[in-house]
Amino acid sequence: MRLVLGVQPVREALRAHGRRTEQVIIEEGDHPQLQALARFARDQGVAVTLAPRLELDRRARGVRHQGAIALVPELRLVTLGELAVDPGALFVALDEISDPQNFGAVIRSAVAFGASAILWAEHASAPLSPSTFRASAGAVEHATLCRVPALPSALQHLSELGAIAIGLDAQGEVDLAAIDLSGPVLLVIGSEGKGLKKSVRRACSRIARLPMSGPLASLNASAAAAIALYEVRRQRAR
Repeated sequence: MRLVLGVQPVREALRAHGRRTEQVIIEEGDHPQLQALARFARDQGVAVTLAPRLELDRRARGVRHQGAIALVPELRLVTLGELAVDPGALFVALDEISDPQNFGAVIRSAVAFGASAILWAEHASAPLSPSTFRASAGAVEHATLCRVPALPSALQHLSELGAIAIGLDAQGEVDLAAIDLSGPVLLVIGSEGKGLKKSVRRACSRIARLPMSGPLASLNASAAAAIALYEVRRQRAR
């Protein structure tokens, strides 16, 4: 089983897993938000345990829990071969995103904008940890997740199936908005410090930049991903 921490992550885990949730632990006391979460869990047929804050602190091991913890089934990871490149496919690939907060925030944006799947390499990436789950605000429970041995070969595979792989870089050759994003798209987000690796960059069909007019040269990975995902949806809504 997997540990989920935080009010919203626990609520989304209950929505996703229902009775398959093993247990919900709520901080005892007069906390209306936590009491509402406990009622919601019981409505799903899930056992709720009230415990002192120190017990939740012990289980959370330093991760902020907001008085709510759940034990839920492990996340299912799909294989690269299970991903279908249909006309509306929208994939997000993460190149060595090592910060759990950024990783979780990208997952949240990807789910919010209807991404088909999120891909990342099994090495040099943030783990699927309670910190990542919490940063996604529970969105990870609804995401299609694909961990691959090597990102460049995964990009090449999806490109051969018809997706256009677009790497985001502040020094990109063209604004993202100038690219036709109406077909199958694979957005590739580089790491917080180094950006896209050379091997990943070579596997991309285009390297695009986000138009910026302020004094800052770049955005963090999660902000860049959200803006790029919005641009895809903006074009497709026209």
